[in-house]
Formats: sequence, structure tokens, C-alpha cells
Amino acid sequence: MAKTEKLFTYKGKPLVRCGKTLYYGNSYDPFVIMIQIATTKTVGDMEIADKVFVQLLNTDPTVRPRDAIVKKSEKKGLYAAMDIASIWLERALASNAG
Repeated sequence: MAKTEKLFTYKGKPLVRCGKTLYYGNSYDPFVIMIQIATTKTVGDMEIADKVFVQLLNTDPTVRPRDAIVKKSEKKGLYAAMDIASIWLERALASNAG
């Protein structure tokens, strides 16, 4: 029997973490979001994201890596980054569908 892993999701889309980088969206869709945590700060006994970079990426393998970055922004905190990421991804996928 094959082992199945359950992915974390945010607003119905996969959210995968690799170190200080998070990927939001399905890799087979035309666009995904890459979130990089640049700095963290300590609040109480927890370390939380402080400075975060957000990029909307085109997943087309024929596009040059430099041209794959459709939008980018710097946000303060993971909540603000996820908020803009979900908006960008929904709009990009909707405009590509039509």
C-alpha cells in the first residue's frame, strides 16, 4: 500500500515549506507564489517572520528564470505576505483561465 502525505493548505491551495522558503499554489498551475523569509524576530519564546519577500512566478518551463518573476514585493510579517500572495495568485490564475 502506498504511503500518502497530506499537504498543508491555505485557502484551498497547497503550502509547502523548505527551510525559510514557502511555496504556495499547485506546481502544475500556470503560476505559483514563492515566499522567502529574510529576517526573523523573537516574540516571547517564539521566533516569527519579520521581513518577507513575495514573488509571483510563472511555472512555464520555456520561460527564462529571470522572466518567470511576474510580481515581487517585500512585506513585514508572514500574515501580510500570505494575504498579498493569495490575492496575486487568485488574480493571475483567473486572468489566465479567461
